[in-house]
Amino acid sequence: MEPNADKLRGLRITSLDDEEEDDEPELSHQPLPAAVDYEDYDDDEEEEAEVMLGLLEEPKRPGLLLRHLFPSKAGGIPAWLDPVNLPSGNSSCCGFCGEPLHFVLQIYAPIEDNAATFHRSLFMFMCPSMECLHRDQHEQWTRKQGNPRRSVKVFRCQLPRSNAFYSSEPPKHNNSDKPLCAGAALCHWCGTWKGDKICGSCKKSRYCSEKHQALHWRSGHKNDCLQMINSSEASSSVMPAVGKVPARASWPEYKITIDYEADSDSDSCDGDESNSKSLVMQKHSKPDDLMQSWMDQFEADADNQCWAHFEERISREPKQVLRYCREPNAKPLWALSAGRPSNADIPSCGYCKGPLCYEFQIMPQLLYFFGVKNEPDSLDWATIVVYTCQGSCDQNISYKEEFAWVQLYPTAPSRP
Repeated sequence: MEPNADKLRGLRITSLDDEEEDDEPELSHQPLPAAVDYEDYDDDEEEEAEVMLGLLEEPKRPGLLLRHLFPSKAGGIPAWLDPVNLPSGNSSCCGFCGEPLHFVLQIYAPIEDNAATFHRSLFMFMCPSMECLHRDQHEQWTRKQGNPRRSVKVFRCQLPRSNAFYSSEPPKHNNSDKPLCAGAALCHWCGTWKGDKICGSCKKSRYCSEKHQALHWRSGHKNDCLQMINSSEASSSVMPAVGKVPARASWPEYKITIDYEADSDSDSCDGDESNSKSLVMQKHSKPDDLMQSWMDQFEADADNQCWAHFEERISREPKQVLRYCREPNAKPLWALSAGRPSNADIPSCGYCKGPLCYEFQIMPQLLYFFGVKNEPDSLDWATIVVYTCQGSCDQNISYKEEFAWVQLYPTAPSRP
């Protein structure tokens, strides 16, 4: 019998039928958690924490995902909570290739009974290179205390109710809501990171990196720049708007809506065709037939148990791209037994030195919505789990980097 790594390698996401989803409220406030055990995988029946699932829908109209409306969103450009003191320098770049990171998603997740976290958002960024993600997974096992290199980064930002950026009153959502101040000038190419570099010719366009300046120059700024230099007034039609992101420079934008995970005996698990579609598949094979073949042939080992549990939980809502729960008894949903962290692998908070707790994870179906193709070198993951400061410490840093654990599908050399 082939080892599990050979049988599981090459797993890929598959598309889903389009279905309309009802609007749901944003993530609700969560109580502060106690420490959780990352090592134990317990199949015994026990009371589980209620998990909130993130589903994607296209925004119904422009302007719904702006920062002063405190959105949860995926793709596009971030709606920075603190719009002035953004991460910069090495914080905005991949630790392996050095390229600026792409925005993945953000979650608005305030914590009740903590004045410092009246507003609280978590932001995830990632390098689109699968090679860098493989190196990231290796680095997390051999990481050194201090400043490990990462291709996946998560930042936490929080504000009290009274702050310099937003009204202390909740948004009215009637087109009258406005932020109290402007944000930092952003890169004219990606619209994501602070534009610390300025075009040496027109002195107007800003960039987060030399690469984005070169890309903007080749895409048409060379001509626009000459027009601005030769014109006494820079026309707004010539000057690109900050935040207008080329489609090739970012993933498509969605609103994240929230639903609650159904119980295991719900109707969605009884074999309904639309809900029984597997999230993952091997190329050129039907997912249902492939899964049945695996279940018939595999021995009841830890990876099989974990994978079957993963598939069963995902089948309750196949379109989920996010799982969120900050309750004390919350645990991640792992795709495989191999590649999970032990307690010792989870570092302490880099700011207050307190413990971290599980807060959310992203699922492989997000790749489908982002239009990532099923190719050998395409970005892919089993899950990415995020651990945040248990006390959500309030240090003198606007964006505090949290810890992400990458679990990839196993790979093995092809057999003749």
